[in-house]
Amino acid sequence: MNENKSELVGRVVDLAGLLDYQNGAVVSNTIIKEKVGTVTLFAFDQGQEFSEHSTPFDALVQIVDGEMEITLSGTPHRVRAGEMLIMPADVPHALTAISKAKMLLVMIRA
Repeated sequence: MNENKSELVGRVVDLAGLLDYQNGAVVSNTIIKEKVGTVTLFAFDQGQEFSEHSTPFDALVQIVDGEMEITLSGTPHRVRAGEMLIMPADVPHALTAISKAKMLLVMIRA
């Protein structure tokens, strides 16, 4: 399922059900995209990753399903379903799916 904001407004939704896993891939669904920020759901197959990078904005990552390792400035953090981590602006970070994992990424542009 790949729905956008207009299809979700006013509905109670199973967040994990909004996006299916794909073998050997990372897939995404941008739920909200506004000038002030975005809310995007990602599904990572086991072992898939985002290599180290940084962004000029703070980002909140909430794990919806599975487990990920999120490295901030070289320090690894295990984050599991139901947990979140804030990634500060301009801090190098990388993400790796320990198991199949879904995460919600909230980026606020200040």
